[in-house]
Amino acid sequence: MTIGENCEIHPTVVIGDGVTVGDRVSIGPYAVLTGPVDLGDDCWIGAHVTLGAPPEWIGKVHPRTWTKVSPHQGVVIGAGTVIREMCAVQQGAERPTSIGRGGFVMNHTSVEHDVRIGDDCVIAPSSTLGGHVTLGDGVNLGMSTVVHQRRVIGARAMVGMGSVVAKDVPPFATVFGNPVALRGTNRVGMDRSGIPEDDIAAVEKLYASGRLSAVADLPQSLADAFAWWRALAVKPLVS
Repeated sequence: MTIGENCEIHPTVVIGDGVTVGDRVSIGPYAVLTGPVDLGDDCWIGAHVTLGAPPEWIGKVHPRTWTKVSPHQGVVIGAGTVIREMCAVQQGAERPTSIGRGGFVMNHTSVEHDVRIGDDCVIAPSSTLGGHVTLGDGVNLGMSTVVHQRRVIGARAMVGMGSVVAKDVPPFATVFGNPVALRGTNRVGMDRSGIPEDDIAAVEKLYASGRLSAVADLPQSLADAFAWWRALAVKPLVS
């Protein structure tokens, strides 16, 4: 294990082999970190958080000890991310499970194996992300959101509380329901990200049409976000 400078780690924390902790990291009581785990600078990890438990995948190896390096693909947490109490982030089975920089993962959230979460995402309490889920940058998931395995949520999309995401959600969308339906544009999230008003209006017009055929008319920065999503989405909510 490697621990950075100026960290505050409670004496009850269990840190196994293969764990790297950056500088100025705070880890609360009874957290368990099983390597391989790479925890970036300035992260805050709450009480009873588990980072690096084996994948919840029948047949995958469950090591007999919490302190030896797991045979799985590890966990990577970006700098400045907050993971609140009672959260669980599993090891990847086929790729590292990763959370980007500046994330805020609220209490009792489960991040399953092979999940990839972009930078600056907010995940409200008691949410569940199934295996191989991918979130773009700046995604906001409301309380108790459930995202089905292998689904993709595009950059700066907003998912309302209690929603079930069974299809791939495009960028900048607002969706909610069980299953989720397109409800409009995430205007608030786009505005907070510094996206110009004319660009927000262009996305609103696109979603009002109910189809994504006019993506080419968007500014390049927004069109790139749709291109990223299209490359990954196999069950698009909107086509």
